[in-house]
Amino acid sequence: MQQNYQKDPYNALEALDEAQKLAFSPFAFQACHSLRELGILTAIDNAGKQGLSVEEISEITNISTYGVSVLLDMGLSIGLVFKPEESFIIGKMGKFFLYDEMTRVNMDFTQEVCYQALFHLKESILTENPCGLKELGNWPTIYSGLSELPGKSKAAWHDFDHHYSDRAFPVTLPLVFRDKPKWICDIGGNTGKWSLECVKYDSEVKITLLDLPVQTVRAKQNIKQSGFEERITCQDVNMLEPEPNIPQGADIYWMSQFLDCFSENEIIAILSNINKAMSGHSKVYIMELLWDEQPTHAAQFSLNAISLYFTVAANGNSRFYQRSVFLKLIDQAGLKVSEQINDIGPGHTLLVCQSK
Repeated sequence: MQQNYQKDPYNALEALDEAQKLAFSPFAFQACHSLRELGILTAIDNAGKQGLSVEEISEITNISTYGVSVLLDMGLSIGLVFKPEESFIIGKMGKFFLYDEMTRVNMDFTQEVCYQALFHLKESILTENPCGLKELGNWPTIYSGLSELPGKSKAAWHDFDHHYSDRAFPVTLPLVFRDKPKWICDIGGNTGKWSLECVKYDSEVKITLLDLPVQTVRAKQNIKQSGFEERITCQDVNMLEPEPNIPQGADIYWMSQFLDCFSENEIIAILSNINKAMSGHSKVYIMELLWDEQPTHAAQFSLNAISLYFTVAANGNSRFYQRSVFLKLIDQAGLKVSEQINDIGPGHTLLVCQSK
């Protein structure tokens, strides 16, 4: 259920308890990560209801009893495991850390992309620059360095991005193709996954994929391997240029988790330029994660946390937006929302827009 943000949710003792959890939250995160990566949670889970002692876990994992015990004591405080007698048994939360794909993807993204970068959050807030990006590489934004990210960081970034967008794609395809579009511009097409889904879904549609040169190189490779070069064309474009080369008169201009990569003024500029390229029948389909449209507090919490990734590592000035803010930007770009569809995939909203 959603959190009520209009009143303080805690009494004094609860607030003090939560404050301590926050003060030591980096310790809790790293303990969870280590318990998973060192195989301790797996060993306990494999033992079932009888559980395992510290000594037994030490023997199975080849980790000292000291290492096992300090991690599991923290695991008890977090709630990953419980200990009815002398043996540790995995709890429901521990099961999620082992087997839930979303939890794995989020943890890997935090560990491999964001954790060290977040040390520079205050500096990033003051300068509106991704000051933590230097922990990953020397680029102006993370988007210009995606293909050069260190191995684990690259895998974690793409797993995170695709986990959320890919689950929404099957739901959106029937909505996008209900008007039988013949030509779609996939703006910010990244690796080409959406474009490939479209040409597989409809045998006649043609796609123009627009992205930065560093991205279109990989997209072209994926498209060639899939055998759809005749129906998907890649075009290098920087959407932040004053007059980007946007194809004129496409049936649909599609953006999936793209506009959250830009500041408010940049979003207005991008949408205004798309509006100029539209013809009378053109529509803009925007698939975004709006944090105040999420069905649960956990989802809202997650999106507001990920906004800080944009601050410290992505570009320093973007985020996941509230619906009211986002709709205002669309309006200022000369567009109007003709339809809004919520709960697509894991919390996405689809906005269908037309010129005013």
